[in-house]
Amino acid sequence: MNPFLEKGKPLFSQFQNWQQLYPRAYDKCEVDPYTKTRIILLNGAEFEANWFSHQLARHVCDNDLRREIALTRAIEKQQQQKISLLKPCDESALEHTISYEQLAVDLTSELAKRESDCYVKKALDFALLEDFDHLYRYADLLEMEQGAHAERLVGRYTEIMPGRPTISHHRFPIDNVRRSICSKTADKQTVLNTLIITAAEQQTMNYYMNIANLAESNLSRRLYEEIAMVEEEHVTQYESLLDSNSTWLEMLLWHEYNECYLYWSCYLTETDERIKHLWEENLYMEIAHLHKAAELLNRYEGKEWQQVIPDGKFPEPISLHENIGYVREILGNTVQFTSEMEEYVTVNELSDNANFFMYQDNVNPDVSIVPSHSVICTHIRKYGKDYRFEIAPSPIKNLRSRTCDNTSVGREPNAAQSVGFSCE
Repeated sequence: MNPFLEKGKPLFSQFQNWQQLYPRAYDKCEVDPYTKTRIILLNGAEFEANWFSHQLARHVCDNDLRREIALTRAIEKQQQQKISLLKPCDESALEHTISYEQLAVDLTSELAKRESDCYVKKALDFALLEDFDHLYRYADLLEMEQGAHAERLVGRYTEIMPGRPTISHHRFPIDNVRRSICSKTADKQTVLNTLIITAAEQQTMNYYMNIANLAESNLSRRLYEEIAMVEEEHVTQYESLLDSNSTWLEMLLWHEYNECYLYWSCYLTETDERIKHLWEENLYMEIAHLHKAAELLNRYEGKEWQQVIPDGKFPEPISLHENIGYVREILGNTVQFTSEMEEYVTVNELSDNANFFMYQDNVNPDVSIVPSHSVICTHIRKYGKDYRFEIAPSPIKNLRSRTCDNTSVGREPNAAQSVGFSCE
């Protein structure tokens, strides 16, 4: 499909009344796990588009341009609100969190498997192991606080066991910045991957930041606090991959193209017919937004859309599905890696005075105060072992214990062996 050649829904007919904007929520006991993750993904894509438009409005002086983007921005905010309200009232924030982390694991895996740029693929594989570990920590908290088993929520499509331990995710901020791609020379899928993952991780960061103070226990509040700060690191990593040399209107075009691509992908892969119809409706709304962005690019910069996206045809659709084998491969090969400036290195390779160790000493002076570690220790004290769903023992020997939470892998030299990233 080439959305530039399709006819979108006229802009002025896209506004909906309050009745239309309030959808029937899914049944949390019946919904497919990947329907929930698609909802979270598209919620995040709409949020990213909305806030990009706000930032654009704050960096231009032409009120005619501001009015044009205000129109599509308001429509996209309606879209986001409607999507977010598909979540039912009886689904707890912590249950919803499990879906956020399942999305992070399976979306990142899907993007990494189709990524041709080795540097971008390494960024995806690197953060994948961290989101994988977050799923494990939240799942243990869920069983303790609500008596629910996360394996049911993820449909047993995604394993739940330690990844790179969360305590080792805390890096000095300057070590989270990456090299940016060039959208004019990069593969189209690479540009889309960076836009998609930035939006998804930003949505996760915002969610955790906003609900941390609403959690009902101190242990839960503290876990959200810690992992929200890791998500800040992930957003810093991914947004720095974006093309920083593109103009505002070139990036507006890419944002709208990306939204069209995601709605098209979700429409093709959705199993719930009612929600599939919503994805189709929003696709044709976004096609009109894309055409408006192309018109603005031509009017204000004198460029045709082909100068930014030479081939408008979509790549293969994004599909959310099981990635157990892939995650195990990345875990077995790269768990001991961290980052130093723009590069990925094993903890073994760092000098004794590296920023990583300095920062670890600052935020983790005593492992007993680290929330992600406390959650597992508390679960072990209560149940005698941690909560997991795994199809086989972990590929990392030091992460196999069910009665002791590891705090050295990915944090201390020689705590595990890692051969490196598969694309190198």
